[in-house]
Amino acid sequence: MRLNKKLKYLQIAFNRSMPEVHQMINLLPASERIIIEAGTPFVKQYGQDGIASLKGWWDAKLQAGRRSYIVADLKCMDRGSTEVGAAASAGASAATCLGLAPIETIDEFIKKCQQSNIDSMIDMMNVEFPFEILPKLKKLPDIVVLHRGVDEGIRNREKQLPLHLIHRIKGTYNLVISLAGGETVKEVISSYFNDADVVVVWRPFYEEPQETSSLAQEFLKTIK
Repeated sequence: MRLNKKLKYLQIAFNRSMPEVHQMINLLPASERIIIEAGTPFVKQYGQDGIASLKGWWDAKLQAGRRSYIVADLKCMDRGSTEVGAAASAGASAATCLGLAPIETIDEFIKKCQQSNIDSMIDMMNVEFPFEILPKLKKLPDIVVLHRGVDEGIRNREKQLPLHLIHRIKGTYNLVISLAGGETVKEVISSYFNDADVVVVWRPFYEEPQETSSLAQEFLKTIK
């Protein structure tokens, strides 16, 4: 585990063009509480070069002696070992695999993450009962991502964030929990209040990239 389990983190997902993301990262406060995510569309467009660029830019922003953390949001569904290898060689600190993937794929994904010294993140988007997945695995992941998808959040306004699962999972497993899908300050506060270790945001930054600095400062204030 490359994160400090005693700390809370803000994960910002970037999905704009490479030049725009570079400008946005330059606007961020240099905080080790910020996790930089290469969003799925960003990874699909820019691949390993994109992941490596994010790491280089954030390393430069944090400066010497401060460790960056870069997530490659692969949303892997097959060939777990191959995808992890590509992300790790590009400098990722963690990568994601979908909980809906075959158990064999998830097992290979976690195994390769351990071998590559990066954190394994299993994204439970559209998995109603994570407890049907976790006991089947040969080894547990480092991080479980509880996730209300973007499209379902837009089309189904009543769809709630899966906050109720945080304590249930932590009561059974010693895992870091990431919560994705909440985009307002109120939702982020609620996520941390319910004991999420990492909260993922993207929409405010995507829609108002020029406000990256103030948005990050506002969200960071919610971390206790």
